Amino acid sequence: MNVGVAHSEVNPNTRVMNSRGIWVAYGISVGVLHVVLLSIPFFSVPVVWTLTNVIHNLVMYVLLHTVKGTPFETPDQGRDRLLTHWEQIDYGTQCTTARKFLSISPVVLYFLTSFYTKYDPAHFLVNTASLLSVLLPKLPQFHGVRIFGINKY
Repeated sequence: MNVGVAHSEVNPNTRVMNSRGIWVAYGISVGVLHVVLLSIPFFSVPVVWTLTNVIHNLVMYVLLHTVKGTPFETPDQGRDRLLTHWEQIDYGTQCTTARKFLSISPVVLYFLTSFYTKYDPAHFLVNTASLLSVLLPKLPQFHGVRIFGINKY
């Protein structure tokens, strides 16, 4: 029993991406980022799309694949303190709807960015590198893997 806790989950990080409205909030936040970047007068439309894609992927990489542990006290005996948020989603079960959504959304943004930048080689290279940096850690083969010991502790 969790005394003084408003939720019934042992670790609420496991279910936060399945909660009501989180996907809509995610889409709205990406849209707001794009509109804010569009309001900067000296940025062209292709640059804004590339910046939207790169900033989105950078933030998602940091939040999902770099930050470890939970932001609250959990009764799990410290089991989840060495796991990233991505590894905690749905208790580590692969191919759930939340994981599919978080894997497909950068790809959709990449396709939109590629279209609106008219497949310019410089933008295409930056956007492809950004997409790969956020998609590769999501593969099941990299679950719990720390390349070169980075983010091991």
